[in-house]
Amino acid sequence: MADAKGPGEIRPFRPPRIWSVEEANERLDHLRELLPELRAWAVRLGKVHEEIERLRRFWGREIDAADNPDRELRVRLDGEWKRLGGRLEREVLELRRLGIEVKDLAGGLVDFYARLDGEIVFLCWQRDEAEVGHWHPLTGSYRTRRPIPDPRGRRTHHLSREN
Repeated sequence: MADAKGPGEIRPFRPPRIWSVEEANERLDHLRELLPELRAWAVRLGKVHEEIERLRRFWGREIDAADNPDRELRVRLDGEWKRLGGRLEREVLELRRLGIEVKDLAGGLVDFYARLDGEIVFLCWQRDEAEVGHWHPLTGSYRTRRPIPDPRGRRTHHLSREN
């Protein structure tokens, strides 16, 4: 995979970090705590959005009127939307900065950048799994994931941080 460097120039894609299976597994306790919290924030954001939209449909253009009886509620909901949305965005961006991609908050699905036979791939983990046990290409998804080759047994692939 490549990304644009400038007009007409291409440079190789460089993930923020390459994880080994062991390092990814060490991070799972933190993710098991964080992901439900992020999910709860996303659910609350959905409810706040629904309430704001309900007020907009009901009041129309009058929603912003200084004498609107629901103005205080709207201001409070707008503030909650901004604060909670900002917190969620910061947490997800921090994970991304570390080389962890949140793919599905509801399912607790995350990917870690790794190398397999010299190619950058994703280690794939879902919240109900005991450890990271699958991988897929960057262009793949949960449906295309495959078991990580067993380092103790016969294998044709080498999965590591290096390469």
